[in-house]
Amino acid sequence: MSNVNKRQIFDERAGQLMKVLVESYISDGQPVGSKALAEHSGLKVSAATVRNVMSDLEKMGLIHSPHTSAGRIPTVQGYRVFVDSLLSVKSPDKNLLSQLTVPVSDIQEQSQILERISETLSGVTHMASLVVLPKKDLLSLVQIEFIPLSNKRILAILVHSDNEVQNRVIQTEREYRPAQLQQMSQYLNHLLVGKTVRAACNTLAQEMENTRQQMDDMMRSAITMANHAFSEHQEQDDYVLSGETNLMQYEDIASMERMRSLFDAFHEKQHILSLLDQVSNADGVKLFIGSESHYQPLKDCSVVAAPYQIDGQTMGVLGVIGPTRMAYDKVIPIVDLTAKLLTSALNHEN
Repeated sequence: MSNVNKRQIFDERAGQLMKVLVESYISDGQPVGSKALAEHSGLKVSAATVRNVMSDLEKMGLIHSPHTSAGRIPTVQGYRVFVDSLLSVKSPDKNLLSQLTVPVSDIQEQSQILERISETLSGVTHMASLVVLPKKDLLSLVQIEFIPLSNKRILAILVHSDNEVQNRVIQTEREYRPAQLQQMSQYLNHLLVGKTVRAACNTLAQEMENTRQQMDDMMRSAITMANHAFSEHQEQDDYVLSGETNLMQYEDIASMERMRSLFDAFHEKQHILSLLDQVSNADGVKLFIGSESHYQPLKDCSVVAAPYQIDGQTMGVLGVIGPTRMAYDKVIPIVDLTAKLLTSALNHEN
């Protein structure tokens, strides 16, 4: 987190004042002065005492003054200490719960479930939402089939555990009869069905190594074709994005330059996907606050994200992007619950 000594900061008084200051700033976006903080802290302390505590907190890098005569606002480090040590997370109310639960109950297609979840998460939080699409190389193979085309081309059909069908055209060096391709398909289905694409590729390599001497032309051709199909199948990660225009309502990040930078980042995708990939192994919700993302377009934003699973294995990540001045107490449980609902919906659909 930070190299701040918590025991030094968070005696009861300093912790309460820090908590109230951050909550007040999140609520109205105005720097908090010592007099107002003394009045709203619930502590029997003078404004002078509050000024002394605020001075200490400022020296520790947790708050700062945006103007010489203004009150104080939290820094990135201050938000981090607040989230990790002072935040009281609220459970979503029944209305929000119903908004999150209903949208996927009438949908069967996985792609539509992901789109609906992204739209709903954006609508509930009023921020931009992202759902990273499942990693195809981690999905199980249900069926592989080869169909002959003209000019020495073969259509490879891959059916995955998410019920999605992938078609790949493979250029071969010779013509194959339908019966030969059927035999190859049967061999590969026996060898690979039930394995993930990643595991299937490893199995093919192992099979080629172990049985090289005994392998006939059919087996060799089948493995070569399967390798081509899986190689063509590898696609870059992608995500479903919703509600990016919601970010224009937040004064903290709504300048033309910042919005252009954010929209370019959403379109470019690579850096955001790399950031979200760090959430894949997280146990629940993970936050990147401001500069913690190490990505310039997100320096004034926070990312709240959580992984979702299929058959007990993490397949992707969902989350929201909004200003650092967000209601973390509400957003964190919403993201957490949405990830669990998506996990439930995808496993039910499978």
